[in-house]
Amino acid sequence: MWLLLAFLSAFLLGCYEVNKKLSLTNNAVIPVLFCNTLISSLLFLPFILLSHFTDIFDGTMFYVPRVSLQTHFAVFLKAIIVLSSWISGYFALKHLPLTITGPIKATQPVLTLLGALLIFGERLNLYQWIGVGLSVISFYMLSSSGKKEGINFSHNKWIFLTVLSITTGALSGLYDKHLMETLDVMTVQVWFNIYQCIIMAIILLLLWYPHRKQTTPFKWRWNIVFISLFLCVADWIYFYALTFPDSMISIVSMVRRSNVLVTFIAGVLIFHEKNLKKKVIDLFFVLLGMFFLYLGTK
Repeated sequence: MWLLLAFLSAFLLGCYEVNKKLSLTNNAVIPVLFCNTLISSLLFLPFILLSHFTDIFDGTMFYVPRVSLQTHFAVFLKAIIVLSSWISGYFALKHLPLTITGPIKATQPVLTLLGALLIFGERLNLYQWIGVGLSVISFYMLSSSGKKEGINFSHNKWIFLTVLSITTGALSGLYDKHLMETLDVMTVQVWFNIYQCIIMAIILLLLWYPHRKQTTPFKWRWNIVFISLFLCVADWIYFYALTFPDSMISIVSMVRRSNVLVTFIAGVLIFHEKNLKKKVIDLFFVLLGMFFLYLGTK
């Protein structure tokens, strides 16, 4: 069950990435990210109010319990980690093709795997190790594809930001597994969205707004709303998958990156990106890795 939920989350995450690219193209990054966190917070605010002042959600999976200050601090730390990943990832996505960033981000679970092996004692079987190996191979193949578009992986700051994004994203995944061992889904998802919005409001007012005329102007696009909708549902399903006792964060994280199929198709049909023949081979290795991971859970 948890594996099917991971695949569903991956599809929704792909839709989220496509709308994010559409929102960021020739647009200011910080306001887009702030709007994303604001809309997400507004979506969850009714769940907090109805849980605290009515009994509508009592006994359901949508109930938001009252928690300790220590728990709020733990979720606040998650918000900082996720925003670090998002800010670097948003800037990178704005300047790089989807057919490059998507497959690169698909290698993020390799870092999560290393952490899962060291911290949670998770162990992989032969099929799962093959899947991980294929994912690593795909990263090196992508660097070759990128050079044909003038993207030098070792000297491009947007590639560096992408790597920074997946590193902090892997850290977030490991921290999620830790949080979901003691906390419920709604506590984590609702409050980390609220705290992200507060942090982004401060960044917007202190760092972006005073210098807004020297940077790319902000344009409102309805895709910004879809960013929040797809992400909220994808994350809720992801957190719920981690609540299953036999779930493995290394596998869930890897499966979630199969969203690259959605972003790759969008890169071809919507953004008309180049060098597709070589990138199709790269994508094949990513998806083949996902397939072996699936076999390893049977």
